[in-house]
Amino acid sequence: MTAHPLKLTALLALMQASPVFAALPNGVASGDVTQSSAWLWARSDTTGLVNFEVATDAAFTNVVNTFNTAVIDPMQPVKGLVSGLSAGQQYYYRATDSTLSSFNGSFRTAAAAGTQNGLRFGVAGDWRGELAPYPAIKNVASRDLDFFVKHGDTIYAERYSGPAQPTASTLTDYRDRHNEVLSTRYNMNTWQDVRASTPVFASIDDHEVVNDFAGGAPVGSGYYNDTQRYQDGLQAFREYMPIADTNYSGTGDTRFDGKPDLYRAQQFGDDALMILTDARSFRDAELAAWNGTPADAARFLTKSATQDRTMLGRTQLDQVKADLSQAQQDGVTWKFLHIAEPTQNLGLAAAGDRYEGYARERTELLSYIRNEGIDNVVFVTADIHGTLVNNLTYSPDGVNQIESGAWEISTGAVAFEQPFGPTVVNLAASLGLLNAQQVAYYNSLPNDLAKDQFIKSLVDAQILPLGYSGLGLEGSGIPFTNLMPTVPGYGQLDYSLATHSYGWTEFEIDAATGELIVTTWGIPDYSYDELTANPDLITALTPQIVSRFAVAAVPEPETWAMLLAGLGLVGLVARRRL
Repeated sequence: MTAHPLKLTALLALMQASPVFAALPNGVASGDVTQSSAWLWARSDTTGLVNFEVATDAAFTNVVNTFNTAVIDPMQPVKGLVSGLSAGQQYYYRATDSTLSSFNGSFRTAAAAGTQNGLRFGVAGDWRGELAPYPAIKNVASRDLDFFVKHGDTIYAERYSGPAQPTASTLTDYRDRHNEVLSTRYNMNTWQDVRASTPVFASIDDHEVVNDFAGGAPVGSGYYNDTQRYQDGLQAFREYMPIADTNYSGTGDTRFDGKPDLYRAQQFGDDALMILTDARSFRDAELAAWNGTPADAARFLTKSATQDRTMLGRTQLDQVKADLSQAQQDGVTWKFLHIAEPTQNLGLAAAGDRYEGYARERTELLSYIRNEGIDNVVFVTADIHGTLVNNLTYSPDGVNQIESGAWEISTGAVAFEQPFGPTVVNLAASLGLLNAQQVAYYNSLPNDLAKDQFIKSLVDAQILPLGYSGLGLEGSGIPFTNLMPTVPGYGQLDYSLATHSYGWTEFEIDAATGELIVTTWGIPDYSYDELTANPDLITALTPQIVSRFAVAAVPEPETWAMLLAGLGLVGLVARRRL
């Protein structure tokens, strides 16, 4: 591979700085970073070659890699793998198309194993195209993140407000949806800023194809993930994400072989392992929804707990277990397991789509974490359009709940009308769980803080009678600290939920102590009508902290063994491991 001649390089740098020349319409992106490689991405609206350059400095005086790739269809982005990079290194790159339009970006490779430099990353899910340009993530590019996880529902094949538009169902439709969310609107393009500044990891939920699809459900002589609609949705998704296009092979499972492989497991020094799953493509069809009666509750709970049904698929579930165990053996402090739908139990309403509807597999996973002594496991989820924090328990006998030692936070929607709070109130009312007076009381509450506490009480009222833990980490044995401020006349604000805002969640590991600080940023939710009526008011919104807490890292058994052995307390070590 050869770099541009110096004269052309200087010309391109000048053009990049000049407002006369238009940039590539969706900017650039990097993703799937490892210690030595990264995928680079761009979309040009003109056919011809796109040239990528990678340098160790922002001025591109030390270019270390270049490659070209051809644009055949202006709606089909281009990408390529750059390798031979150094671990824990900041890199700068740019893409230049056949019109000499250019756009710059940067990324940092993963830290090498054996290092503990700390880590900071972000997570978000669920954004609808007509609610762009997403001021809820306006501050992401400035947070100096090591990476960002795009957690599914990156488009919505169906629209729920705004101009009438048919459901997306073809490759062209899906490409249009992805282009929509990555395009400038009202002079703002927050996803362009995020993707240019921060490498991403990306997976799907359901709306990249169609609402609530189950990829492992039988269809004709195959599965739903054999259908043209699934294939078109996944093709568009992989085209518009800076990720490797790999497929499963040799698993011996017809649900998996030949299908897109979105599973990612990447270590970042000894600070963390990031596992990203695909909880949609291989799952069984969900159980029939609970109809709101006690008798039907028994039906749902029994079938979920006893039927051999999968959400992740055996191939993926076994890989999750293996990667968690390996990270524990290697002394990696934190293990982040990203699953699109919540693993925490939230009650029977709409449970079929969550891990509650696949309780037998959920118990297998959580009991494995406990029995294998895998510590500092954090489940990071999305889909429900709100932030909820809880410890994770499981029941091997359907009666008693056992602490797994793991906990979960769901991240709220970047933009989905309506967020979790009002959605749950409406659902509860439809099931007869709230009466008209209670709904009116909720609507009369003066602010989101008060409404959040109403939602917390409502959720707890559904889960506590089933023996599950109420929202929050209190009483779980997980060493956490509420970092929310204290308000005079109100007390300390609640960290355990934020259900009336749009936003994203940030995770930061302290290099010295291993402590994990979890911060959810949010803005007030808005509707399509509010956005279009006063776009300047909405785009001016700035993310603020709506949830913040810290969790101490559990010391590795080897660390305790060394300390206690030195004190002659080996027997205590043996008892601790039982």
